[in-house]
Amino acid sequence: MSQQNLRFIVQPGGKLIGRIRVPGDKSISHRSIMLGSLAEGITQVSGFLQGEDCLCTLQAFRNMGVQIEGPSEEGKVTIHGVGLHGLKAPNTDLDMGNSGTSMRLMSGLMSGQAFDVRMTGDSSLSKRPMKRVTVPLAQMGARIDATEQGTPPLVVHGSSQLTGIHYEMPMASAQVKSALLLAGLYAEGETSVTEPAPTRDHTERMLRGFGYTVKTEGNHISLTGGGKLTAMAIDVPSDISSAAFFMVGASIAEGSDLIIEHVGMNPTRTGVIDILRLMGANLELLNPREVGGEPVADIRVRSAKLKGIRIPEALVPLAIDEFPVLFVAASCAEGETVLTGAEELRVKESDRIQVMADGLVACGIDARPTADGIIIQGGKLTGGTITSHNDHRIAMSFSIAGLRASSSMLINDCATVNTSFPGFVQLAYGAGLGISTDGE
Repeated sequence: MSQQNLRFIVQPGGKLIGRIRVPGDKSISHRSIMLGSLAEGITQVSGFLQGEDCLCTLQAFRNMGVQIEGPSEEGKVTIHGVGLHGLKAPNTDLDMGNSGTSMRLMSGLMSGQAFDVRMTGDSSLSKRPMKRVTVPLAQMGARIDATEQGTPPLVVHGSSQLTGIHYEMPMASAQVKSALLLAGLYAEGETSVTEPAPTRDHTERMLRGFGYTVKTEGNHISLTGGGKLTAMAIDVPSDISSAAFFMVGASIAEGSDLIIEHVGMNPTRTGVIDILRLMGANLELLNPREVGGEPVADIRVRSAKLKGIRIPEALVPLAIDEFPVLFVAASCAEGETVLTGAEELRVKESDRIQVMADGLVACGIDARPTADGIIIQGGKLTGGTITSHNDHRIAMSFSIAGLRASSSMLINDCATVNTSFPGFVQLAYGAGLGISTDGE
């Protein structure tokens, strides 16, 4: 079978027990490679996520002449930085795989180089909108060619003279903010971004860690071009987006008691915890600490009776990647859950509102998509056959739904799970989910 036909088979029932550590944070892993490559000196990374997305970013910088050792089995990577102006023209396209983060952030970084690059991606990434970054980058003086639809492949023309701009973001997006700040490293004068709502701030935190001055005043973030980055050590926390599957799983499966270790608690990412607590989940944060500028804690989750809620719109940008599995929690909750203000979900790896609604309906749940969200009535999950549309988060969300399903789940097209969560099946099985694969 082709890897596209990798299927997950989930037996109904079970509970999640014990201690687990999920893989490293994807956002921080991407940025550690990008900034480590552009820093002066040697950057040591531990806990690097060895998912395909992050490995695409790593390979892109190797293709531009950066010496990178690893990753080792423990996720150790050594990056020999070349400085902000030390990258060399690659002799091949830069393949970003399935990673929207890589494509959008690299659009900003590549705008400041002295050479042209062509960036490509897989069939899913090739359908994703890039105008949200290419339009403001063009205002800075970047020259980027895309398809007529504004999708990849992108050709970024080098030797552009970039000038800092002040950009009022029309919608909250950490990727757009990061692309502009990274271009701003190469721009004349100040580059600043005003966001309509808070988004993840890993780029700002890591730039400061590398010794670059970034000012944050409320929702206004700015930096001035022409500085330098100095190598540092980075210990990547576990990804809260990956931990979210197990938070929901342990909440909905009776008799569960699970500790998820070393999870990143960045305040721009903890919406999933706030939403689950509003639904009545039993979540306890243990041993809070700070690692490399990022807050970290262990999370203890015990099963609880969840109730439907109207999700506060202020939490939407802080949980944007976790909604597929939160929809599973809503399906197991008593009453109605309403999500609004989440149109961003329609342009992820798949249209996550429609795809999740279709899958939940196939499993016997009343789920009605709206233009910018969904209305879910809690009920009884049957099993069923699910199409993941090659979206890693859809595949993992329906795997977790198996804990409460009345019959087995068959989930198609699960190969992309390796983009964000290598080892998901083994970890979930070890914690108590009856999951196996077919067609590898």
